Amino acid sequence: MRVAIVASPFIPVPPKEYGGTELFIADLAHGLEALGVDVTVYANGESTIEVTKRWLFPNSQWPIKDDGYAQLKEIEHATWAIRDASDACDIVHVNTAMAIPCSRLSRLPFAYTIHHPTERRLSELYLRMPEVHYVCISNDQRKRESLPNISIIHHGIDLSKYQLRTDKQHYLSFIGRIAPIKGTHLAIEIAKRAGIPLKIAGEIQPIFRDYFEEKVRPHIDGKCVEYIGRADLATKNELLGDSMAMLFPIQWNEPFGLVMVEAMACGTPVLALRAGSVPEIVKDGVCGYVSRRIDDLVRHARDLHISPIEIRRYVEEHFSKERMAREYHALYGRMLSRELSHTA
Repeated sequence: MRVAIVASPFIPVPPKEYGGTELFIADLAHGLEALGVDVTVYANGESTIEVTKRWLFPNSQWPIKDDGYAQLKEIEHATWAIRDASDACDIVHVNTAMAIPCSRLSRLPFAYTIHHPTERRLSELYLRMPEVHYVCISNDQRKRESLPNISIIHHGIDLSKYQLRTDKQHYLSFIGRIAPIKGTHLAIEIAKRAGIPLKIAGEIQPIFRDYFEEKVRPHIDGKCVEYIGRADLATKNELLGDSMAMLFPIQWNEPFGLVMVEAMACGTPVLALRAGSVPEIVKDGVCGYVSRRIDDLVRHARDLHISPIEIRRYVEEHFSKERMAREYHALYGRMLSRELSHTA
């Protein structure tokens, strides 16, 4: 089986810092390769993934400037990648909505993983292209899409890259984009009310600079609230692994939330507001606590009695890259079987 996985041209695979989709692609590609799949990843020239990789654009471009050219770059990259893959692969797996219409230019079966929340205009696009096999990343996301040709596959991660730490330090952590929907301001509120220091890591995108200046920066004092900037893998291991718990007070229907799994892989419980995929990822009372109320998360932050070893064991059972790769491999097999039956 030969599979082309098409990333965007803007962030390297794997990502150096921000890039949940690119981390997913890297872990999936390595997992598939271990199953004997011939994988080619189409990304940019800064990608360091250790499978066959091809690129049209040598450099990353992040954050993306909303100037129209970015969309042209995305289309140029996608059409080039899919044309190239059509001569050498059996399956094309795309990861951006911009690439879906390119399925009309190839006879190969297409898979598309939906990495974003439900948006009406994108859902309408999907319905116009029912021959594509769509993959939702949570049951909650699946409920919001009315598509006949769809599967549900939870993300998995390379657990060897995350260190279990059983000795925790006296602080809470928050990792994510500094944005209202991620609830950074609520993480600060929870930590202050619980009387526990908070360390924040994440990207401040230009569009949310005002939010950071008004809702976050005034609380940063280097003691009770500390902002440490962006987080690469080493920083994640240290920040998440040493913290008592990671706060995840989201204000939207998160399709998956990969950072929750990363925290739990380090043996760190997640304290999260109930929305989107959260109840599917965090097993309440085993890997952390899930509630609709800030008051409950404050109470749990003060009184944590969850075993880091049990948290890690849960992640190993449910969110490994090996499990994810097996499920995608099975999906590709079904797609090829269906393609053969249609051409017989």
